[in-house]
Amino acid sequence: MDDEPLDDRRYKAPALEKGLDVLERLATSERPLTVNEIGRMLDRSHGELFRMIQVLGYRGYIEQVPGTDGYELTDRLLSLGMHRPLMRSLVEVATPEMRQLAEYCGQSCHLAVRAEGDIVVVARMESSQQLSFSVPIGYRQSLWRTASGAVLYAHQPEDVRARWRASFAPTPDAGAMGDFQRRVDTLIERGIEAARSSFVEGVTDISAPIRRGDFAVAALTIPFLKRLNPKVDADQAVVALKAAAVRISERLIGADLRP
Repeated sequence: MDDEPLDDRRYKAPALEKGLDVLERLATSERPLTVNEIGRMLDRSHGELFRMIQVLGYRGYIEQVPGTDGYELTDRLLSLGMHRPLMRSLVEVATPEMRQLAEYCGQSCHLAVRAEGDIVVVARMESSQQLSFSVPIGYRQSLWRTASGAVLYAHQPEDVRARWRASFAPTPDAGAMGDFQRRVDTLIERGIEAARSSFVEGVTDISAPIRRGDFAVAALTIPFLKRLNPKVDADQAVVALKAAAVRISERLIGADLRP
């Protein structure tokens, strides 16, 4: 008994914690998980989890992937987060600027914020051009793997960065973390990221911070698709993106947005 970790919480709610464990496990999985797989990961029996998973499905937090026994998260948690007044204000302020940016550049753009060790897209604006590349609302990716994540991380004080590093999942190895840190160091000098996408050929991710004071609360990004006869070139898109990010940041003055 002496070796068991102490739990000094005054109140416990085992059923609630069981449900949260399921949600957190599905949130960090890159594929749907069956009840048995979730049980093995959480060291719980099928019987313990079956009713909980049924309730979470009924309430719309998770869903079974058609044709399989696996479950995945729905966008309900994202939808709830979007109803927070501060998040709603951020999206409302950014939307008209994003519309103008997409129209001027002929490229789509999106707004991303941090969610634990990931970035999540909370708003996007489609290009008016017939050919473009866009990222859907709700898209998640490890923060350290993305241009948006590098921008968000670069514009934080060191104590916040340390807290964020502890939440990275999957945890980058020493080499990947070193590459990420070098990327961040050069980004701080430039103030904006413009790098070849790590996920899509022919796309350059151009990303700028949405700031409040000395830190970034979001990243505005153009996944710039290389094509013949573009409406603007990449350098012009960089200038337009910077200007849009500054205008959004100025309109956020007075909002209590903290990382």
